[in-house]
Amino acid sequence: MTEKIVNYEILSNKPLTDSVFEMVLRGDTSLFMKPGQFVNLQLPNLYLRRPISVCEYDDKTITITYKVVGKGTKKLSEMREGKINTLVGLGNGYELNITASEVLVVGGGVGIPPLVQLCKELRKMDKRVHVILGFNTKDEVFYEDKFKQLGCEVDVCTVDGSYGYQGMVDAVIKEKNLEHLQYFTCGPLPMMKAIYKLSTSAGQLSLEERMGCGFGACMGCSIETKIGPKRVCKEGPVFTSEVLLWND
Repeated sequence: MTEKIVNYEILSNKPLTDSVFEMVLRGDTSLFMKPGQFVNLQLPNLYLRRPISVCEYDDKTITITYKVVGKGTKKLSEMREGKINTLVGLGNGYELNITASEVLVVGGGVGIPPLVQLCKELRKMDKRVHVILGFNTKDEVFYEDKFKQLGCEVDVCTVDGSYGYQGMVDAVIKEKNLEHLQYFTCGPLPMMKAIYKLSTSAGQLSLEERMGCGFGACMGCSIETKIGPKRVCKEGPVFTSEVLLWND
């Protein structure tokens, strides 16, 4: 895939929770081929670009959903108009050449956004999609209705029990007897490792590592796999469960 720069126009930028924002950008979307890809944003007066996963895309717009955790995302949350210099054509997303009629999709916190486009594509394929969303507390919950509107079967859990099931996503998987389903996931590493160890089926997992370039040149986001070192920004961020070294 070839990377290129697109100057996206900001159409909207609104809060979903106290710290999570949703931004819609208009411009060339031709290089978005799979759910799970990401963009690298150049923000004013900051040297390094900020990698952000893509929540949704169509033929004119992309939506990014991000959490304010530092000066880069803080600056991004304050932008209401203008254009953003964006490196696109990045990342290897989720593969959709699956034969199973029923699948499991699990997201945690800000790992949830890229699963929206994934579920759109799965529902277009007439798959039955079980979605489990994990948060710390009720105040952090977002996109539950979005997944329901797509026709997914949605369960929400919170660590403190203030909304939905109390506890972690793996407990819901066990209670619903969903361990046998082919799965797709994105979120905190402990959450994904728990799903990986619990599941009796193959899965696709979107990993997160600190990135320098975002397109495979600096090797800064490399991880070890069963088939050798792989770059999260280039060969990933989505990897199959078969290649991960998470059995220990």
